[in-house]
Amino acid sequence: MNKSKSLNQREEQAWLTLVTASTLLNRLLDQQLRTDAGVSHVQYGIMARLTGAPDGSMRMLALAEALAVTKSGLTYQIVQLEKDGLVIRRACATDDRGVIATITPLGRELMRRAAPDHVSLVRELVIDALTSEQLNLLAEAFAEIQSRIIERTM
Repeated sequence: MNKSKSLNQREEQAWLTLVTASTLLNRLLDQQLRTDAGVSHVQYGIMARLTGAPDGSMRMLALAEALAVTKSGLTYQIVQLEKDGLVIRRACATDDRGVIATITPLGRELMRRAAPDHVSLVRELVIDALTSEQLNLLAEAFAEIQSRIIERTM
């Protein structure tokens, strides 16, 4: 690990661009989803994970890990989604401490309506802005960053 106290100009520019682009992207995607579907970007991510899971269900702990959010943060979001009838929770049949989150038919319908515009905006802002080579490089770079973060937090 490089213990240098400062970044050179190129490194600082890359870091600031990453942070700013990430913040702006999340803000714009959140605004679009709130306007078009009435859910936040985080809530959409939760429902997307559940939609892709077998039977539309996941243990809350596994869902929190997959989304890289705290258990309490996930619980708060799930409660909000439950209030709108988009997700339900139930006790895990095989573990008294486990809780299962499941997307409801209403949640699936919201995802069916929201996904096309959301994907279109993701494509416009990120996917179509990059060449195939840039997209591959971006995927590799972020996979490495994610791996280092996960390794550090274990």
